[in-house]
Parts: sequence; structure tokens; C-alpha cells
Amino acid sequence: MTWGLILFSKQQAEKEKETVDWWSKFYASTGDHEKCMPYLQKGYDTLKIYDCNLEDVPEFRGLTDFCETFKLQRGKSGDKDDDPSVVGEFKGSFRVYPLSDDPGVPAPPRQFRELPDSGPQECLVRIYIIRALQLQPKDNNGMCDPYIKISMGKKTVEDRDHYQPNTLDPVFGRMFELSCFLPQDKDLKISIYDYDLLSRDEKVGETVIDLENRFLSRFGSYCGLPQTYCISGINQWRDQHKPSQILQNLARLRGVPPPFTGDNGNTLTFQGQEYSLSEFEANKEIHQHLGPPNERIALHVLRTQGLVPEHVETRTLYSSFQPTLSQGRVQMWVDIFPKSLGIPGPPFDIAPRKAKKHFLRAIIWNTTDVILDETSITGEHMSDIYVKGWMPGMEEDKQKTDVHYRSLDGDGNFNWRLVFGFDYLPAEQLCLVSKKEHFWSLDKTEFRIPPRLIVQIWDNDKFSLDDYLGSIELDLQNLIPPAKTSERCSLKMLPDLGGAAPPKNDLTKSLFAQKSVRGWWPCMIEKDGNKELGGKVEMTLEIVTEKDSEEKPAGKGRDEPNMNPKLDPPKRPETSFFWFTNPCKTMKFIVWRRFKWLFIGLIILILVGLFIAILLYSLPNYVAMKIVNPK
Repeated sequence: MTWGLILFSKQQAEKEKETVDWWSKFYASTGDHEKCMPYLQKGYDTLKIYDCNLEDVPEFRGLTDFCETFKLQRGKSGDKDDDPSVVGEFKGSFRVYPLSDDPGVPAPPRQFRELPDSGPQECLVRIYIIRALQLQPKDNNGMCDPYIKISMGKKTVEDRDHYQPNTLDPVFGRMFELSCFLPQDKDLKISIYDYDLLSRDEKVGETVIDLENRFLSRFGSYCGLPQTYCISGINQWRDQHKPSQILQNLARLRGVPPPFTGDNGNTLTFQGQEYSLSEFEANKEIHQHLGPPNERIALHVLRTQGLVPEHVETRTLYSSFQPTLSQGRVQMWVDIFPKSLGIPGPPFDIAPRKAKKHFLRAIIWNTTDVILDETSITGEHMSDIYVKGWMPGMEEDKQKTDVHYRSLDGDGNFNWRLVFGFDYLPAEQLCLVSKKEHFWSLDKTEFRIPPRLIVQIWDNDKFSLDDYLGSIELDLQNLIPPAKTSERCSLKMLPDLGGAAPPKNDLTKSLFAQKSVRGWWPCMIEKDGNKELGGKVEMTLEIVTEKDSEEKPAGKGRDEPNMNPKLDPPKRPETSFFWFTNPCKTMKFIVWRRFKWLFIGLIILILVGLFIAILLYSLPNYVAMKIVNPK
């Protein structure tokens, strides 16, 4: 029983890793719920998304609460047109307080209760660059090939190898970890450049962050506070101090009594107010990643003290040539950890989501009630049926079955397997398609599209264009339930024609959850503005991963490896053949069947004619013999 629980928990963890990641947290915070539905259902943390610089958020007072920055300028020279230039900065604070004549009146509060170390402080800086928005185009096609360049002190990181081709809204998902000494290396410069193969790369824009202000601010801007204290999972605690230690330090800086924890860590008293863990977590999901109660309640109390929460800031990029004109925006955040306090927690993995190879296997078994679109030379209504299929966005991989010739009743038999490989993002429930927009394009452009399958029924013509008989488009994430029998299959199954549309994000209707399904689907055709039934197709749809595909291979059509399942040649009626390549069957099933009585009549007529001719030929001789030789 114990091993069963361990195995189940491992399977759950692997499944969660596929559908839940840091980007799920980000999209849940931005409101893009289509890309993070499993994450929302689990009730995990979200981020605070600021649409401006962190310094511009009003409640954080520009992160200059500890000290302000004053520009040091060189005085003007004798030339009046010579503007003073900035030669340095001074960080400090000035306060003027009136003093009372009454000695009993307490002195004004001290500005600095605890001064930072006077010497250089070595810090570990983690820069998370998520994405850029609305960049200024730099290429002739109206696009840009952006990449990141970071400068801090004498260190420069140029991420040119990871440029994003043909986009103005690149998703970088890059984390850079650098060491620096504050205050010497306080200016962090983040630049976006446009990659060019033959010419010099051009700067799109840049933004500068004062790391010293963030490190010294009493708002805790060096590392934002998450919503919950987790010891595992994608929201694992990353600060060097635990919440209880941060709360102790906050009490010391404010000059108030330290917090007191009671009831086995479920209650906490701070600044004369008692807090209960049940109050904070009354409507929250309690999951397996949460830490001990005393740290969780300490974190909840910290989040009521006006400190910087876990966030993403949106910084505007500027160019030195146009310093007041926005060149785009970049969404990011920075964590600063003094090395003297020890090793921080693990960094977040914000790498862009990687698509996983999947295969859609569609076995076309039979068709029925297909429109008889042709009339043979003998006057029979018939169709030479075949089925074509492809996934939108991958039209170059269209596949079709062999042809069921001379179907006289709209039935077709195939036993034919279509196999489509595609790259799938489980967390976003979208397919990732990469293709060149033009023949001369150097790089491929990525598109995200829903996983769909289009199935069409066609009539094969050898000497003219094939005739279209009907089609159906199936959303693999919200699959239309098939009919068990062909009699129950009708156009009413389609949502546009009265059928019930599968609920959005209903995992029970997803082929990725069902893995395999078999049944009948209707194919529709429009005639004179009316939607009519063009035929019905019986299929088995199956989704397999790349690993499963290697373990259970299956070839296209009926090619080897013909297994999983094995497809035997269909048992088609003898009337199914191509007349041009089967003269004997043509005579038997077309000419003879259609004109058999005519042929029989002609044969009888010929025999009668021969008899009469022989009789007429022989009669004069017979009469003469009778006259010459009388009895």
C-alpha cells in the first residue's frame, strides 16, 4: 500500500510538472486563464503585475525612504552656454526639526536606526527578463530580432545567441545571475538590441535600475514577498531569511517589540495585534508544498506591513537619441542577495515553455451515406471515395487514404491510418508551429494554434479536378463526442447546427485526456447556402507521446510497422475497381450487368438470322433436287 501511494504521488508530480510551471503563475496573474487552467484549479500563488517601474509605484515612495540621491554637478565655466555636467551622486537624507524649550518634550525620532555597512557589500543579483512589449521595429519588414544585453559595473553579458526572430513582442524567459559590489556597481543597465547578420546590431532601447536603492529601502524591494510560504514546488521560498526572521528584523528596525508566536505556530502577536493562521487561510487551498504554520503566519503578517510583494515590473525602454520617446517596454524583476547572509533559495525557472512531440493517429475505417456525385457511362450514380486529413497550420503534411472506387451506395471501406506529428504545449493546450514566412526568410517564425483535425471526403476524378463532398473540423481539446452507430450520426451533433458544444476546458472532452476514442462523425457540405450532410466517417482518434510512439509504433496507411492495431486490407465489394485497369471486371460488372439482355437479344437475333440465311441459301438447292429426282 505504501509503495502504491509513493508511485501515485510520483505520477501526480510528473503530471503537475507538465501542466504547471512558472509561466502558469505569470498568466494566472495577467488574467490569461486559457494558458494556466490547471494552475488556477490548484489554488497556487499569483504575482503582482505592475504596469510601471517599481520606483513609480506610489506606496513605495520611489524606494528612496532610506536615503535620497542627489546629483553632483560640475559648476559652470566662464562660458554661459556651457551646461553643468553630472560628475557623481550623493546618497543621504536631510531633516530639519524644531526643538522645544521644554526639556520634557522627547527628541525627534532618529532617521537612521540601523546604518548599512560602510564598506562594499558583495551581493548576488538575479535578473529575470520575462518578455518585451511593443518594441520599435528596426528591420525593413517592420519587425525586429531582439536580444538582451546587460551591463553592471565592469561586467557585461550579451545574450546574442538567444535572439528572437521576427517579433516586436519577444518572449525571452531568461535569468542572469551576476555578482557585484554595492555601491560601486549599483547601476544595472538592461538593453535590448536588434540582431543583424550582415550589419552592426542596433540598440532598440535601454533602462537603468539603481540596485543600491533597492537594497537599502525598508520596503524590502530586494526580494518580493510571495503569497504563501512553500518549501517545494514552483513557488519554493527563495529568500535567504525565513519569514519569521524577516519579521524579527522588521520589528527591530521599527523599534517595536519582537513578534510572539503561540498555539503551535497558529497564532502570532505583532505590534499589539493578534493574528490567526485560520483567518488568512480560511478560503485558500491547503496543498502539499506549504511549509510549517509558524512560517506561514509570519509571512501573512509581513504581507500586511506594506512591503514589496512578489511582482513583475514593466519598465519603459529609452534611446539616447530620443530620450523622451518610448522604444518599447520590458517586463522583469530583480532579486538582490547579500553573500554575507548565506546561499539564497533556488532561482525560478522562467525558461520559455518547450513543446513536446506528440502524434495524432487517425484510423479511417469506413464511410457511409456519402453523396453519389458522379454518373457513369451506363447511367449509374456512384462516387470514387477517398478521405483526406490534416492539422491546421501543418497543411504541408496533408494525408489521404486510398480510393474506394465505384461506391454505388455511399459506403466506403478503408482501414487506413493517418499519422500526424506535432509539437504541443501541455500547459497552454496549444500547438507550436514554426515556419518561414517567406522563401527568403532566414529564421522561422513561431505560431501558437489550437490542436485541430480537419477531415474531408472527396470524389476521385482521373481526368478532372476531384470533387469535394464534405468535411468536419474537430477541436482535439473540446472534442465532439462521436456517435456509436452510423444511424445515430447526423448534423445535429455539430454545435453550429443544434448540437451541444463541449464545455470549454472540460478535460473529460479532451482527446489528450481520453487518449483514444472511436465512433462516427458527420461531414457537412454547403449547397446554395444550406448546410447538408455530405457523408459520415467512422474513425479512431488517438493521441500518443513520442515515448509511447517508440514503444508502440504504427506506420502510415497499412505500411510497416502495421500494428497497434494491425490494419488488414478492407473487404470491398467486387464492384469496387478502377475500370481502366480491370478490363475483365469492367466487362463483367459494367458492360454485362448493364447490357446483358441487350447482348442476349443480339445473340438470339444473330442466331435466328444465321438460321434464316442458311435456310434461304439451302432452299433453292433442296427444291431443285426434289424436281429432278421425283419419287
